[in-house]
Amino acid sequence: MTPEELERATDHELLLAHVDGDPFAFGALFHRHRDRLWAVALRTMGNREDAADGLQDGLVAAYRRAAGFRGDAAVTTWLHRVVANACLDRLRAAKVRRAEPLPDDLEEYRGRGSVASASTEDPADVSVADERRSQVLAALRQLPDEQRAALVLVDMEGYPVAEAAAMLDCAVGTVKSRCSRGRARLAELLAPLLAAEHDADHPAYRNPDPPGPVESGDPPRGPPAPA
Repeated sequence: MTPEELERATDHELLLAHVDGDPFAFGALFHRHRDRLWAVALRTMGNREDAADGLQDGLVAAYRRAAGFRGDAAVTTWLHRVVANACLDRLRAAKVRRAEPLPDDLEEYRGRGSVASASTEDPADVSVADERRSQVLAALRQLPDEQRAALVLVDMEGYPVAEAAAMLDCAVGTVKSRCSRGRARLAELLAPLLAAEHDADHPAYRNPDPPGPVESGDPPRGPPAPA
């Protein structure tokens, strides 16, 4: 395909072209969806290094298994399924439970892409925002892997439950149950944070100048396509 044809092609056409031997089709497909694939890997794995490994595992699997795509779901759903399962496989194998702070782009990637930093940010406000994100993500890390994956897809990425179930290759009821249990557990873990924020909302403590957006880095370009 020419660059123009790659740009106009549907996801399914790109996947078929890749299967037929087009050397650029899979890269174009990944580039089209890289932001959300990266967000899913990052939030599921918990840190950039492991997220990059999980994303690469998923892309290698998708690259090699493309010929087996049955077309019973959207290509993007299939890609997310492969990446999510690759990340879960890594978590199950390594029992990743790291304590280092996670990237501060949990909210920024919800809208896809990075947010430019405001030049008039108050460092104190940024510090509070960073601490809040760290506490939320630390709590998220304490959930069982399957609950975390369900919450990432449904609550953070905004996928319908049915689509998340297709990505995780489980029943809709299972995703609902995992999300319900995960939310209940997060509410317990984050109770002190929610109480503190409630106190901070009191007029006596309210900051009249809301903080500006926090700068976040771009997602990685992704691993080179396997040979």
